[in-house]
Amino acid sequence: MATPNSPTKKSSSNNARPPQAVRFGRRTTSGHVMSIDMDASAESTPGSNDYINYTVLMPPTPDNQPGQADQTAAVSGPSRFGIESQKRKGASVNGNGSTGIDPSGAGLGAAGAKLERRVSVLRSNNKSMLLRSQTGDFDHNRWLFETKGKYGIGNAYWSEEDAYDMDAAGMTMNDFMDKPWKPLTRKINIPPAIISPYRLLVVIRLVGLACFLTWRCQNRNEDAIWLWAMSIVCEVWFAFSWLLDQLPKLNPINRATDLAALKDKFETPSPTNPNGRSDLPGIDCFVSTADPEKEPPLVTANTILSIMAVDYPVEKLACYISDDGASVLTFEAMAEAINFAEVWVPFCRKHNIEPRNPDSYFNQKTDPTKNKKKEDFVKDRRWIKREYDEFKVKINGLPDAIRKRCEMYNSNEEMKEKELARQRSGSNDSSTSASVTGGAITGDHHQAGKTSKATWMADGTHWPGTWFQPCPDHSKGDHAGILQVMSKPPEPDPVMGYPDEKKLDFSGVDVRIPMFVYMSREKRPGYDHNKKAGAMNALVRASAILSNGPFILNLDCDHYVYNSLAFREGICFMMDRGGDRICYIQFPQRFEGIDPSDRYANHNTVFFDGNMRALDGLQGPVYVGTGCMFRRYALYGFHPPRANEYTGVFGQYKQPAPNMQAQSSDPEDREPDTQDSGSHPDLELPKMFGNSTMFTESIAVAEFQGRPLADHMSVKNGRPPGALLHPRPPLDAPTVAEAVAVISCWYEDKTEWGERIGWIYGSVTEDVVTGYRMHNRGWRSVYCITKRDAFRGTAPINLTDRLHQVLRWATGSVEIFFSKNNPFLASRRLKFLQRVAYLNVGIYPFTSIFLVTYCFLPALSLFSGQFIVQGLSIPFLSYLLLITTTLILLSLLEVKWSGIGLEEWWRNEQFWVIGGSSAHLAAVIQGLLKVVAGIDISFTLTSKSAGEDEDDIYADLYIVKWTSLFIMPLTIIVVNLVAIVIGASRTVYSVIPEWNKLIGGCFFSLWVLAHMYPFAKGLMGRRGRVPTIVYVWSGLISITVSLLWITISPPQGGVAVGGGGIQL
Repeated sequence: MATPNSPTKKSSSNNARPPQAVRFGRRTTSGHVMSIDMDASAESTPGSNDYINYTVLMPPTPDNQPGQADQTAAVSGPSRFGIESQKRKGASVNGNGSTGIDPSGAGLGAAGAKLERRVSVLRSNNKSMLLRSQTGDFDHNRWLFETKGKYGIGNAYWSEEDAYDMDAAGMTMNDFMDKPWKPLTRKINIPPAIISPYRLLVVIRLVGLACFLTWRCQNRNEDAIWLWAMSIVCEVWFAFSWLLDQLPKLNPINRATDLAALKDKFETPSPTNPNGRSDLPGIDCFVSTADPEKEPPLVTANTILSIMAVDYPVEKLACYISDDGASVLTFEAMAEAINFAEVWVPFCRKHNIEPRNPDSYFNQKTDPTKNKKKEDFVKDRRWIKREYDEFKVKINGLPDAIRKRCEMYNSNEEMKEKELARQRSGSNDSSTSASVTGGAITGDHHQAGKTSKATWMADGTHWPGTWFQPCPDHSKGDHAGILQVMSKPPEPDPVMGYPDEKKLDFSGVDVRIPMFVYMSREKRPGYDHNKKAGAMNALVRASAILSNGPFILNLDCDHYVYNSLAFREGICFMMDRGGDRICYIQFPQRFEGIDPSDRYANHNTVFFDGNMRALDGLQGPVYVGTGCMFRRYALYGFHPPRANEYTGVFGQYKQPAPNMQAQSSDPEDREPDTQDSGSHPDLELPKMFGNSTMFTESIAVAEFQGRPLADHMSVKNGRPPGALLHPRPPLDAPTVAEAVAVISCWYEDKTEWGERIGWIYGSVTEDVVTGYRMHNRGWRSVYCITKRDAFRGTAPINLTDRLHQVLRWATGSVEIFFSKNNPFLASRRLKFLQRVAYLNVGIYPFTSIFLVTYCFLPALSLFSGQFIVQGLSIPFLSYLLLITTTLILLSLLEVKWSGIGLEEWWRNEQFWVIGGSSAHLAAVIQGLLKVVAGIDISFTLTSKSAGEDEDDIYADLYIVKWTSLFIMPLTIIVVNLVAIVIGASRTVYSVIPEWNKLIGGCFFSLWVLAHMYPFAKGLMGRRGRVPTIVYVWSGLISITVSLLWITISPPQGGVAVGGGGIQL
């Protein structure tokens, strides 16, 4: 039983709430008072010398009524705990431990106040009050209830009971606080422990190369001056090429995005956005295809489905496909894909599917139920898998179905023509008329036989594009423009699904799909259609009329969305502070279906994770043709709102560039002669967009909608929040008709499309030129590497296809070097190191000339018995060791900050030699022929189809398709092998063997052969079956080289070639 240990105290107020909780405190031997929980009380040993004082606040029950104000209680002893417990109720304590009423307490001393009794419970053998009376167990529920914390008020915890202003009921501090401004992106610098040694090693290797080349020039090999001169020229060029490649890598950076901050700013209810609609800008996604045979419609359809299902506001997304072949097969495959998207897209949203390409999703090797919490996932997945299998059957069966349909309609048309001819012949009775009519019948049949059979659509009308049997107005280079809105613009508000026995249960799931448009631009003979660049510009104009998204994302037909949040991560950079100066966001290219060893360096990680990441620390990465998000306003050829100019030899002086454009975005409101006469051509403002008024009016709208949110004083050129909440206007017939007009082949006549506006014409690598033009105007670009790959695609794993792909890239680089897009002619708005990077893009194919020469030098050394130096001296070996060691250390540090592997780096080095000695050399020859002789260059599409062996996904790797690009690498391999044999034989049978020259020559020959190993392995095909053509070329090369060498340098004292024969 508890006994009181302190005087009574008046209640603070008549209206005060009666104490409901029982609070416990402990007095320790040191005199301090501390709270105690039930565990400590229950675990204490009875009979301890220490004692515990408890304060028990007992509720007013009938047997516990409050006494008078002056009533006192017996005190068993002084208690400090009584002093502590009084402080919360506003009581003052005298020095002897007795308590009095604090006059400052509100309502203290009022009549009828409730009485608080304080009792002191001496620790004894009795059980604790926290133990249940019947079972003796610890009462957890009572402990949790009676020890509820009191934290006061603040932004961490808000209590209505402790609020200062009780009039504002239901309000918290967060309602009156401004949220702190958060940037959407941040820059992550490479740690100094990695980048500082990296830069130091670059300087050391540069000094070492300079010393080595100086020593080589001073120490000539008089015995083989021709060999020495060739090696010196090659080594000087290699040093220059390495410097061009290395300088832009001095400032690599990483970037990160904050998707939560993006959602808070643009999709969270606020005073400017009460309904929580998305305030994000629109995105128009472009997919390009040209040939359904080399680019299967199923692959393209999967790409479209992955775009339609991305995690981005549906009403702000539009998807366009450009079919440059105008194939009815692609058209009907897209129609089937949209039908399947009506169930695939809601399924992905309901279960948060990744990736959202159905073919890749169903072919995953991982457990599909991982991290899936909904009970009906297994049932839904099984149903959607059946639907996708049926979808694949339809797509794969389309060619036969379309041909059968066309045969049926064409046969019906022929029967109608014959019947019409019979009716005409029966109308004449006379013999003369009959004979004439008979001739007419014969003529009609003859004319019908010559008429090409039409290609028919499912509704029984002629296909306006390319027919299976080409004819005038219906061939790949001669057909009308086609534009079909297959999926109309969605509703502005979410449309929730409902349970359906035939389909899935989409209750609570938004079932809308984005707008989808099929487009095939008009083509006519006599017009230059400019290949892919012309198709992309037609898409830019058509999309500006239909949706006018301020941002454009372009993808190849075989690159699909692997990360559904990739669009949001790209928008983070565009909508962040300073995002109005960014022209495009380049995502890295990732590939699937590559052989595990990556024999031909298809992943190209050294470029995408090394060079591109380093360029991001300068003015931005180059545009590589796919996986890029553009600012539409920058594609129109305008300048950034702010830019810098760099002067000096190395661009070390920076100053703001003059604002060379007016505030209005309408080109008609600008003066045409606002430029200085001596300004750079790229800095002139675009003037000619075409005669479409609707397109011209869309330019200012796209510029405004692409601005970042002006939610902070540091954001320049921003737009007010809530400006993009209005729904998109519906499409009507005049709008669609205008979109058809802007894709006509004559629209670009007397305009600046392809010269200053849109994708730039005149090069097979239009992507690099387009990005260069934007950087040259002062725009910046950003490299966005996401944790989960943003996009994935396919790459040719066959050696022939891979070399032809590299040939196309290298030829475009040669064209850039010999054009007005040469970085030597760039404006002052291009940074110095960015200029060096673009210069390397145009120069690297010319390295093949020196590379091929250097690959033959070891063989020439072995043939002649000489070496590039007099002998393997200490200075030569020391310089060689220094250069090699610094190169290895640089590679290790580059692997560290870029994340690539050593095996990937070595594969890249191998294919650099293979491609440099074959495709790059051919590109230089073709580029020179185009510049000097005007011979145009044509390329074929890279096939995306698999090999004939469906059981082996790497079947294409073993297919050997002979090409002339094989000749030079094969010659290098054969010559070096023959040279090793000849050199070893000469040294072994020599009177005075020169082993140092043999070792030097063999070492470099084996080094060349090590780089050529993937090429030799590719020639062997599957299980080492070397094609006959390889043996033929090897034999011819060996015999030719041997005869040439015997003729040039006959053995002394041996065989001599005389006029009539061979004399011994």
